[in-house]
Amino acid sequence: MLSKIEHVENKMADYSDIALGYATEYGLKILGALAIFLVGKWIAHKIIALMRRGMERARVDPTLISFASNALYVVLIIMIVVAAISNIGVETTSFMAVFGAAGLAIGLALKDTLANVGAAVLIIFFRPFKVGDFIEASGVMGNVKSINLFSTTLTTADNRSIIIPNGALIAGNIINYTGNHTRRIDMTFQIDYKDDLRLAKEVVFNVLQSHEKVLKEPVPMVAVGALERDGVQLIVRPWVAVEDYWDVSFEITEAVKLEFDKHHITVPFPQMDLHVKKGEL
Repeated sequence: MLSKIEHVENKMADYSDIALGYATEYGLKILGALAIFLVGKWIAHKIIALMRRGMERARVDPTLISFASNALYVVLIIMIVVAAISNIGVETTSFMAVFGAAGLAIGLALKDTLANVGAAVLIIFFRPFKVGDFIEASGVMGNVKSINLFSTTLTTADNRSIIIPNGALIAGNIINYTGNHTRRIDMTFQIDYKDDLRLAKEVVFNVLQSHEKVLKEPVPMVAVGALERDGVQLIVRPWVAVEDYWDVSFEITEAVKLEFDKHHITVPFPQMDLHVKKGEL
């Protein structure tokens, strides 16, 4: 009969064999999981770097580049961690169920906030405007000052800041006034019925032709728009570079008035003639 010491030694040997078996089996799996995580993380960094370079070449707003990169990185890391855990032999179905339930609860609680984030993603890929553009949206007009995950800030002509949630911004029409390189100025002038119409049109056209910032193509248009009650309406349509729009508009208005005065062309204004019959007062 074995002594107590020999019995304990045999038990210890059995436990050592079992531990060695588990260490051999799971050690390789843990090393494999670690390799999956490290290699996957390296690949994730490469994917993020490629995406950032592509978006920078497309001149996407830096804030949105950062958001998209971080969001994709989190998704990739979650996938890598799940793959590494699966390699060890842990059942990942329960983890996915927990993640799904947590995501659903968070999504319901932050529905409006996530809608703004989703709208920011749409702005990234469809690019209806960028920082610096002059746009009209949600009933306001202004230069796009900044775009973040939740809102877009416009600066109006009188230097007010207007913050619009991204969800509300893309829900309506967006007019981008500086989305193209050129823009047409729509102007209207009136002359008196007694003035020489052909001379007035020639004077306005010469003003447009002599202005250095008015484009030669398309050719500026000067035409009779309507015969109004107070005078003849002239429609004037010059084309300019986007950045010259306001300066040219103001300068042409002033130049046309000065040329009208020089050629004795009258700009009519509403007036009323009062006739009093003798003996009625």
